[in-house]
Amino acid sequence: MSSHSHSRFSSRFSGRTALVTGAGSGIGRAIALAFAAEGANVVVAGRRREPLDETVTLIETGGGKALAMSADVSQAADADALVRAAVDRYGSLDVAVNNAGVFRGGRPLADLTEEDWRTQLDINVTGVFLALRAEIAQMRAQPSGGAIVNVASTFGVHTSSPGAAAYAASKAAVAALSRGAAVDHIREGVRINVVSPGATDTPMSLRPGETEADRAERVRAALPLGRISTTAEIAAAVLYLASDDAASVVGTDLVVDSGATA
Repeated sequence: MSSHSHSRFSSRFSGRTALVTGAGSGIGRAIALAFAAEGANVVVAGRRREPLDETVTLIETGGGKALAMSADVSQAADADALVRAAVDRYGSLDVAVNNAGVFRGGRPLADLTEEDWRTQLDINVTGVFLALRAEIAQMRAQPSGGAIVNVASTFGVHTSSPGAAAYAASKAAVAALSRGAAVDHIREGVRINVVSPGATDTPMSLRPGETEADRAERVRAALPLGRISTTAEIAAAVLYLASDDAASVVGTDLVVDSGATA
């Protein structure tokens, strides 16, 4: 049953505008589709245009409204332009999900290149900072405020894994940045939280040379639930935190990881 079939019954985000970064694939695309299915106008952002257009087509096919915007969130001008585009097209920015992130790893820290370190910091941390700054500036100027969800990871605050130290450092930074921003801005009507996914059904959770069947076999024993999360399950957590149901949830970090860090 597609998520779009629910759109007539659930309209938590009807008339609201949501910006989703990294929306060309994986978790970001699932989040964009979920918001559209619940009535939001969705601005889908990412570095490459083609997958964004595919996300928009999926949304429009389901009866939703979306706008694709190419952007590199590690550039302040791009982050500002995204927020402007959302407001110009739809009149407000009610929800933002900062999901864009990259993983450059798989080797021990001492063997990581400086370029790979900087790339992860630029996109995963500075990109979230620049996006937050632009989003908050708009939301605190609106009577209705807004809600922001940053996508971190279980790597960082919650757990470690070989070959992922720099990525984990970047994601721990996202969690700390989010909590600090949450207390800075809640009195201005801007509510900020984090979702930390564990292994999820995207290529990022495949080990080198591993098939999806191999992965399923590996996690059957390794994860308490016996399977990884679906992208729709991560999206559901994001939508909860962005919704009025979570009105008093401020600066929290919601882990969705099949019990891996329990």
